[in-house]
Amino acid sequence: MVDYAKTRAWRSSEVRHVYTARDTILYALGVGAASGPLDERQLRLVYEKDLVPLPTMATVLASPGAWMRDNAELGINFAKMVHGEQSVQMHAALPSSGILVGKSRVARLVDKGEGKGAIMYVEKELWDETDKRLVAVSEQVLLLRGDGGFSQVSGGDEPAAAPPPVPDRTPDRVVTLPTRPDQAVLYRLSGDLNPLHIDPAVASKAGFQKPILHGLARYGFACRGLVESFCDGDPARLKTIRARMSAPVFPGDTIRLECWRLDDRIAFQARVVERDALVLSHGWATT
Repeated sequence: MVDYAKTRAWRSSEVRHVYTARDTILYALGVGAASGPLDERQLRLVYEKDLVPLPTMATVLASPGAWMRDNAELGINFAKMVHGEQSVQMHAALPSSGILVGKSRVARLVDKGEGKGAIMYVEKELWDETDKRLVAVSEQVLLLRGDGGFSQVSGGDEPAAAPPPVPDRTPDRVVTLPTRPDQAVLYRLSGDLNPLHIDPAVASKAGFQKPILHGLARYGFACRGLVESFCDGDPARLKTIRARMSAPVFPGDTIRLECWRLDDRIAFQARVVERDALVLSHGWATT
């Protein structure tokens, strides 16, 4: 059973991450950049001349690793954990190369009840080592499917406010984002080496017909579509992006990003065209 007090008090040590322009280019390729190699806006994501990173690259920098698995005393059933939502809030432009320091903590732990699992919110701050400024704050929302019922023994937090659904009307803009058959092979070079995304035997054991694309990769695809459609190709103009992972994507699928421009934000969701499956929901961004 999850130990609420110990898990809620968890803090990572500082994670120092040195990255180069090559890492920034690899991340952009992993989320489908440069599918139009003559488009100067796309080239900025993959060409060292005037290189600019996508905000969602913050999710793969200075992360604390498999801390839930490595801290057995917390009682988290790591095998039944699912990545449910993700957000990134930018406080400064992400450098195309440099040294960032990551500081992670558990910000909220919600008990849904015995047999119903729990929801854990993990916040990561990214600080620029050189000038000591806060660059970004990202939040993972993790579904702990095997860990409900702990609040009867050790307490728990109140649920966070639910993200708003997208408007019930025709999207203002639709962006088609093809993925490559080797998309997961490319994306894993940014650090997520889970064999679920490359090994057919592991994928089959998990109940999938073939390896699936990383959840954060489809999130990065959505970010790229928003930057191209609402920021004139300038990633620094996208300040916040949040979405819920709602179904798997397979490499080679075509993602259709559906967007609504509202007064102070952009609402969005994403579907896989081939199966008409909703793969990102409750998405919103600000510029």
